[in-house]
Amino acid sequence: MKNIQIDDTLGIPKYRQIINSIYQGILNGNLKLGDKIPSLNQICAEFDLSRDTVMVAFNELKAKGIISSIPGKGYYINSTEVNVDQRIFLLFDELNAFKEDVYTSFLNSLDIKSNVDIYFHHFNFQLFKDLILEAAGNYTSYVIMPATFDYTVDILSVLPKDNVYILDRKKADLADYPVIYQDFEADVYEALQSGEDLLKKYEKLVMVFPGGKEPEGRMTGFQKYCEEHKIKYEIVRSLINRPIERGEAYFVPSDRNLVKLVKMAAENKLTLGQDFGLVSFNDTMLKEVVAGGITTISTDFQLMGKTLAKMVSERSKEQVSNPSTLIRRNSL
Repeated sequence: MKNIQIDDTLGIPKYRQIINSIYQGILNGNLKLGDKIPSLNQICAEFDLSRDTVMVAFNELKAKGIISSIPGKGYYINSTEVNVDQRIFLLFDELNAFKEDVYTSFLNSLDIKSNVDIYFHHFNFQLFKDLILEAAGNYTSYVIMPATFDYTVDILSVLPKDNVYILDRKKADLADYPVIYQDFEADVYEALQSGEDLLKKYEKLVMVFPGGKEPEGRMTGFQKYCEEHKIKYEIVRSLINRPIERGEAYFVPSDRNLVKLVKMAAENKLTLGQDFGLVSFNDTMLKEVVAGGITTISTDFQLMGKTLAKMVSERSKEQVSNPSTLIRRNSL
């Protein structure tokens, strides 16, 4: 008990004195990595404290990664990095070029006293669930990207609600959580409106929409625009047995289909932006130079990372729509 100091005369909450005692023990070398600390019951008995008071202290130390528990054995020093104010759990669906932009921007916008652990669920629901259950109680903040998963509110209920932030998609069952999201339907509709001067030279607009992990809002926004503006259009699931036609503009959420169309154009000696149009989604540096420049409909991923960092740091409860735009290049 020598490492726990409680002074009734101080105007500092008892739970905070417990935390400060552990920090001081680490800083002066009395507590080292792997050392066992007094149990909850021992501290309660020694200082006549309630279990709730001690548990608040232990939960904060655990969330910051300073201590960890081994069932049936007790609590141990898990980290000696006491200068970390925030320990953030970041759960992405997958890593790709634009998610890397979000992640890098998020890290660069946090203060130096924040640690971020990043995980990926790869659109595997069981993995999504397991990672969240394992993370519960071990972090000060949780950033969750549900992606295609619906009805996840019960899974997220194991996390402290005030410390959870939803990223990229706005979900009906998670309406009470702060979120930074893309409005996929509105983004596509407004992008097409802003590019009317480019689209009018094409006889038909074609969206190659494979479904799966792609957000349905992109397809509905495309369809809504074409029908309201009485534009001839087509939605296809794949490019198999679907040749490129002159006078058509293709919209491809999948980068795999983007590559296929660029190759098909070269094979048929068709010029992008002249013989046919091509629009991709989610801008990257590579799309600036591929085939002379690919036009994209894209949200601002760097801004998304900055906004997320501000939201987590300030404990904001906002629901923010991240802006999207049509980025004009030679392919349209």
